[in-house]
Amino acid sequence: MAEEGGTGQEAEGAVRGVPGTRGEGFTAPGEEVAEAWAELVATARRTVADGLVVGTSGNVSVRVGDTVLVTPSGVPYDRLTPADVMGVDLEGRQVLGTLVPTSELPLHLAVYRTTDARAVVHTHAVHATAVSTLVDELPAIHYMTAALGGPVRVAAYATYGTPELAGNTLRALDGRTGCLMRNHGTLTHGAGLDQAYDRTAQLEWMCRVWLTASSVPGLAPALLSREQLAEAGERLRGYGQRG
Repeated sequence: MAEEGGTGQEAEGAVRGVPGTRGEGFTAPGEEVAEAWAELVATARRTVADGLVVGTSGNVSVRVGDTVLVTPSGVPYDRLTPADVMGVDLEGRQVLGTLVPTSELPLHLAVYRTTDARAVVHTHAVHATAVSTLVDELPAIHYMTAALGGPVRVAAYATYGTPELAGNTLRALDGRTGCLMRNHGTLTHGAGLDQAYDRTAQLEWMCRVWLTASSVPGLAPALLSREQLAEAGERLRGYGQRG
């Protein structure tokens, strides 16, 4: 979520608020931050294009060293520029930029402090949010459940932007890389923005599949057993190209 973006000129080799060398409270080179910010903005725009959020709902972050770059509060993603980069340290102190960070900053920081996440994506995806109002755990409708670490839990409801919501979400994430948030949306994390985003998209898709199958009168969808999920998880570990 965000606020009006600036239009300042970039200095060569740096962006506004990002020094080209290391400074107090900032441990990443300016070029690395600039590249990560560009990827973050692209990911945030993708959540809108793919229908996972409306307007500036939801938020995205990525960790670069001990700095967390995060979408600002209330600024439409298509108005963010390289000069609008903003970041905080792991305690939430702003070390880059002047825009106000997302109201869900406590949630993002809690994930970084307690997991090995390098990127976090939070959305208000329609089907996932609908499922979060119906069950305490997404039924194992598809083997991609294993890609998130097992059955996807629903975090108990709490007001957005609060430490209580962060705590509830961490409990739902225990041993998982994604969860639903009651009457709210989704949260996934990964080793990078591409992986975190892919997990978000997969979670929304599984929620849509379960809702569709569950809507057929007189029938109930077949679900996978824990043994079947475990076998799928083993196979998924070797999926894709080596290296």
